[in-house]
Amino acid sequence: MRARKVALSGVIAAVYAVLTFLVIQFGSVFSWGLVQLRLSEVLTVLACLTPAAIPGLAIGAALANLTSVASMGAVGLLDVVFGSLGTLLGAAWSWRFRRRTGVALLGPVIFNALIVPAYLPAMLRAAGIGEIPLFGISTASSWWLLYLFGVLSIGLSQTIVVYGLGWPLLTVLRRMKLPGLTQEVAPDATGTGGDTV
Repeated sequence: MRARKVALSGVIAAVYAVLTFLVIQFGSVFSWGLVQLRLSEVLTVLACLTPAAIPGLAIGAALANLTSVASMGAVGLLDVVFGSLGTLLGAAWSWRFRRRTGVALLGPVIFNALIVPAYLPAMLRAAGIGEIPLFGISTASSWWLLYLFGVLSIGLSQTIVVYGLGWPLLTVLRRMKLPGLTQEVAPDATGTGGDTV
């Protein structure tokens, strides 16, 4: 059974890393930076189904964020370490609150919104970006301004992906009862099987 969980973690890590890499390489201006709409974040809902998703998502984030090191040098390590930490904490939160879907999905939103904007200004400057596209905010602005803008924008973009795309995916996966991705979710007080806020 343990080998199955390790293998499942590896598959989740690989799929998350590849999807993130593809979005960064071929995505729009919104694939990284202070506004991030990454399709791979939809996979964070897997942490509501299996604890194997917790290390899988964190390792996948670390692997995907290695592209930051390749493009920005040592400053990119901030993304590898702290981006992965945000993913790890968000996934652990999701597993902890898996019986209350609306609360569980807050994990990836909150942790990414609070952690990523803390180091992103340094990465933007290292990448030679002087202004945030479409918003006209200079990366030379105060750290607090960039941080607050990042909390709002990353929080909003995470909410769109995790709740708008992830929750429907999670509902479908729960109904499919796939081996390895099916955790029994006891009905909550409303009797809906945990799909409440």
